[in-house]
Amino acid sequence: MRCSWWIAGIAIATALQAVLAPAAHTPTAPASKTAPAPRKPDPQHVSADEPLLKKWSSDKAAEYLDKWASYHEGKTCLDCHETYAYLLARPYLSTPGKRHAERRAAAEAYAAGLLKEQWSPEVTDPKPVQRPVERRITEALMTGVVLAQHDAATTGKLQKVSRDLLDGMWKIQRPDGAWHWLKTGEPPSVTDDQYGAVMVAMGTGLAPDQYAQTPAAQAGLKKVRTYLREHPPRHLHQRLLLMMAHKAIGELMSPEEKQKTVADLFELQRPEGGWAMASLADWKRIDKTPQNLTDSDGYGTGFAVYALRLAGDVGAADPRIRKAIAWIETHQRESGYWYTRSPKINDAMSTYVGTSYVIMAMHLCGEIPGDRGSR
Repeated sequence: MRCSWWIAGIAIATALQAVLAPAAHTPTAPASKTAPAPRKPDPQHVSADEPLLKKWSSDKAAEYLDKWASYHEGKTCLDCHETYAYLLARPYLSTPGKRHAERRAAAEAYAAGLLKEQWSPEVTDPKPVQRPVERRITEALMTGVVLAQHDAATTGKLQKVSRDLLDGMWKIQRPDGAWHWLKTGEPPSVTDDQYGAVMVAMGTGLAPDQYAQTPAAQAGLKKVRTYLREHPPRHLHQRLLLMMAHKAIGELMSPEEKQKTVADLFELQRPEGGWAMASLADWKRIDKTPQNLTDSDGYGTGFAVYALRLAGDVGAADPRIRKAIAWIETHQRESGYWYTRSPKINDAMSTYVGTSYVIMAMHLCGEIPGDRGSR
């Protein structure tokens, strides 16, 4: 299982940024009296040039998410790049069917292996660990928090496999309150241990059946709060994640800090109504090209609206939110996605996770037809 973005983050919380080959350019066609129709890009090689839908479609979004939910999955791993984002967003679209059930089953099957893991004492040692150990810890944490949030969005009951994974998190927590999170340098998720601590806080707080009130969770969250206070966010994207974690477990932000975070986010809203992902932090692209700080995209807009609605106490009727919704409704591509240029290199994964955030944002704004849980 390869974890490199998230979700993320979610809670969303997903992994991102395996480097893929760029989309092939369409060969120049021979001269003819009738010009050929533009080549429609493969959705896994997403393009800022793909035509827009005339009207936004939740069904097309569901079709896109279903189709590419396990694109990178191998024979011995779970496709965490897309599966985590998929499980968090898909329940809010048209009636989930076979694909949705298959992805949940795949995550549970992978969880079974994680629950058998024999953790070495080094996992709770403050000293750095090797990357394979970081990776396995990250997989255990993210699988637990995503399954728990999926339970909340579907059955409303914390399933045994989810509870077992959550309980296991506290056994591999370091004394300082964090975990040895995967750190490959790829934004926004795998850059430092802060992201992992926030993901655990969000997943625990949002888990059903008052899991956060259990003795193990209470003891673990106390240490998480200490760690996050001692390691403050370094940029706006981390501040927004912290704001969401504060909503989930409390005691992480003052009212003034929260108000300032919301204000700073609105300062970055583009005239057309959305946000640019790259404007949320000082990230660097691997190809050394400049970041696009001015054009709204799926991740930036979906993540911003989701954070504002979930934790920022900004109403769905707020004119600034309505402006963002208008951008979302007019910028979906024909294949069903909202395009995002990656702040690192992989546009396809940034677009997939960004599309998932758009769906979760639309859910919280009550904009998805037939969404039983919209508000």
